[in-house]
Amino acid sequence: MGFEQLAGLRDRLRAEKTPAKESAIPSKRKTSQHVKPRDHDSAVEAIWRLQKHFPLAFPVNPAPKVPLKEGIFKDAEQHLELLGISLDQLKLGVSAWCRGTRYWACMVENAPRLDLSGQTAGIVSATHAMHAKQQASRQRSLERRSRSKLKAHDAPAPANAVRELTED
Repeated sequence: MGFEQLAGLRDRLRAEKTPAKESAIPSKRKTSQHVKPRDHDSAVEAIWRLQKHFPLAFPVNPAPKVPLKEGIFKDAEQHLELLGISLDQLKLGVSAWCRGTRYWACMVENAPRLDLSGQTAGIVSATHAMHAKQQASRQRSLERRSRSKLKAHDAPAPANAVRELTED
């Protein structure tokens, strides 16, 4: 059951438990009918189709991602009609798939690279493994900076700053 379905179920259960007067108050939360469908995102749609047709090369989460063969885009490009997506969607999908911590985590030196059918088609070089490690480290530092900015923004003002503002 997806998150949207669970949210809808939760809202129905809450409506059944609350008195009629309170359930007439509109909810400020987005329900499943207001959530943007996944298939409107071109990259997500392309990834979904790649996972459907090539499950060994594009495993579904929570299975770990696998290093893909160098030139996998050219191989997938030959299957555009089967996939039912455009060349631009394929570019977005493969690009999105190969970015992110799950993919970078699988890029370890000498790990087998897989083609669309899941067959070994090379290994991850030391250079590519190092690049993936650097990308993951860069992503973690960006996330840390983002979290620290949020904390600084959400932190209460010092007491003396509040006093200064109220004394005017």
